[in-house]
Amino acid sequence: MPSSTPYYLTAGPVAARFNRVVGWLARHGISLAGSAELSVRGRKSGQMQRLPVNPHTFEGQQYLISARGHSQWVRNMRAAGGGELRVGRKVRTFTAVEVPDEEKLPLLRTYLEKWGWEVNQYFKGVTAKSSDEEILAAAPDHPVFRITVRD
Repeated sequence: MPSSTPYYLTAGPVAARFNRVVGWLARHGISLAGSAELSVRGRKSGQMQRLPVNPHTFEGQQYLISARGHSQWVRNMRAAGGGELRVGRKVRTFTAVEVPDEEKLPLLRTYLEKWGWEVNQYFKGVTAKSSDEEILAAAPDHPVFRITVRD
């Protein structure tokens, strides 16, 4: 019987420490393989929440993909409709629209091709080489947002 709770895998102590380091580096102008620091307003606290993300570009558009599932930043993004991406002093403000599951196949496949070395463990055995059906079956567990940077 499927769980009614949305998929979410919390970060363990090593992953949390790694995320703090990657976020600190991005804040100070050092991007690891394209990483950036996401800031999104908390839906309950109203405070800006910060965490490292791997922005993904596909066919000229940018996306944010939640490898860990329906996390707090995902819930905050749904409420806020946008946020900021920072690498050093460069801050890009953006709006975000959630992508429906049926449109995620090429996004998830190319994301896994680029970032699989870091995120495959959160996709329950699905990789860039998985079948279309396997990736589509995983799509509901991994929210995707198309972001549009404001000028």
